[in-house]
Amino acid sequence: MADIATHDIDHATDNATDHATGHGHHSSTGLSNNKLAMWLFLGSECLLFGGLISTYMLYRGRVQNGPHPSQIYDIPFTSVSSFVLLMSSLTMVLAVSSAQRKDDTKTNLWLLITALLGATFIGGQVYEFTAFYREGLGFTTSLFGSSFYSLTGFHGVHVSIGVIMLLSLMGIIKKGKITGDKAEVVELIGLYWHFVDIVWIIIFTLVYLIPS
Repeated sequence: MADIATHDIDHATDNATDHATGHGHHSSTGLSNNKLAMWLFLGSECLLFGGLISTYMLYRGRVQNGPHPSQIYDIPFTSVSSFVLLMSSLTMVLAVSSAQRKDDTKTNLWLLITALLGATFIGGQVYEFTAFYREGLGFTTSLFGSSFYSLTGFHGVHVSIGVIMLLSLMGIIKKGKITGDKAEVVELIGLYWHFVDIVWIIIFTLVYLIPS
């Protein structure tokens, strides 16, 4: 009986330790609840972007007024901008790796570089939108214009939110206010960032590289 009581006490202590360190909160899938929630959120985002992409593919050839896609797209410029965004995925991986090694200095450094690359992409998108508007493509110019700005603009908003999340995470790490698993928090932001990059690869291929 004494052995059984001792075993129960040890088991209760282990459970309490798990909860205190944040490692006991796992779903039946083996993922933590936070990761599962992020994957569910990204799944809903896939449906949303799927609808926007489908709408663009349906309307991209419908140009009653204004320029056609082939007349305004600057493929070399957009390719460079896309490369910048894709490079940010690499720096995000390095940030996650640094967080797993508990190196806060390098984690913040790679998060900052990732945020700067994302901001550079947004700057390129703003420049591109301005150039298109000057060439006569407004949001209400044609169905093509409406679907184009809705798709690429919505993605740009997601990148902007990601940049804000990265900068906020840097501040939280610097102040030491993360109470749970710091590496997991960085990894969750990384999942969102990689999702945004993958979506852009699809958008860039379908919108810019495949002629209407």
